[in-house]
Amino acid sequence: MGCIVAIGAQWGDEGKAKMIDFFSKDTDIIVRYQGGANAGHTVVVDGVKHVFHLIPSGILHEGKVCVIGNGVVIDPEVLLEEMELLESKGINLKGRLYISDAAHIILPLHKAFDEAMEEFRSNKIGTTRRGIGPAYSDKCLRIGLRMGDMFDKDILHERLTFDITLKNLYLEKVFSRNPFPPEKIFAIVEHFRGKVKDMVINTPHYLHTALDAGKKVLLEGAQGFALDIDHGTYPFVTSSNPTIGGALLGSGLNAFDIEKIYGITKAYITRVGEGPFPTEEKGEIGEMLRTRGGEFGATTGRPRRCGWFDLPLIRQARRINGITDMALTKLDVLSGLQTIKIAAAYRLDGKQIDYFPSAQLHRVEPVYTEMPGWQEDISACTSFASLPKQAQNYVRYIEKESGIKLSIISNGADRKSTFSVP
Repeated sequence: MGCIVAIGAQWGDEGKAKMIDFFSKDTDIIVRYQGGANAGHTVVVDGVKHVFHLIPSGILHEGKVCVIGNGVVIDPEVLLEEMELLESKGINLKGRLYISDAAHIILPLHKAFDEAMEEFRSNKIGTTRRGIGPAYSDKCLRIGLRMGDMFDKDILHERLTFDITLKNLYLEKVFSRNPFPPEKIFAIVEHFRGKVKDMVINTPHYLHTALDAGKKVLLEGAQGFALDIDHGTYPFVTSSNPTIGGALLGSGLNAFDIEKIYGITKAYITRVGEGPFPTEEKGEIGEMLRTRGGEFGATTGRPRRCGWFDLPLIRQARRINGITDMALTKLDVLSGLQTIKIAAAYRLDGKQIDYFPSAQLHRVEPVYTEMPGWQEDISACTSFASLPKQAQNYVRYIEKESGIKLSIISNGADRKSTFSVP
């Protein structure tokens, strides 16, 4: 076993990129396994902020290899922009970035369809309109274009012609929008093919060969457990599986390859877009968390909804994903609060429950435990022992009640403000 997995254990935006950057120093290969450019991963190194949408953030570590797995849907424009930006900063990608030949491609058609569908809905999902859902839909309909298809002219022409014709019919007849000229779509694909031709490989074969040679692999997901299309707050979810099943399917690895599964968890909780959020704080405290935590989407800039830590959600994330360790981020944001709340359970129809319901989350009321807060600025703390006693108690309570070993704390934005918990 030479593989660890980093999974968002809440509604995304838990600080996965920073933790992946932290894990990458002891890893040889970092793999993004699902999602698309609807997720923004932010890493701060020596005061410089880097935002990634498709390329694993481990690329900032010299000598590490990054892989975009078969479970990812790839927007050519976004990927090429990221590649150019990294190269302009002197970061060499040659021999360090590989893309699965089975990953699906997002086209402007998908983004236009995504936008039109969101506007057509009476009950908005809150999609980022990046074409993610339509691309995954094409994958399931077996009409999508994969990276490897770009190198077979007959398949490329057949797939693109069919999809362009179909999407244009929808755009014109259903949504009353202008169709896309076929030549524009073909030109995008041809340009993209020329830029990435040396990067497209059979990534499962590459990864298994690397594991057999003793290499260490890190699997990186986007979004979070509660946005999983099967286990999240459907229909207010993403279009893929950020959970452990998605990690295996989206990389081509198997369960016996996994050594540890880290649940990345914020010290409070946030959510972007629509959908139920039992512990949401809509008043002064919610605004304080948003402002102090910089809770605005890295991809869309949308303000995130903020609230208290939710134990039923974390327990469900542990059960579904087999989480072995927790990494707790943004603990410093809670400094200055007199009292901190934690949802220990829910109340549904007058009955207390301690699980995360699949269909009735919008009806539950949180049952809170209150703990004394701390006034000290902990952003400079570099060990568990240096934290105020109240902060230590908060951390230990979460560890005990979630049933997950809390192994790592991050209490600041920079790479250096991360430490292990004894």
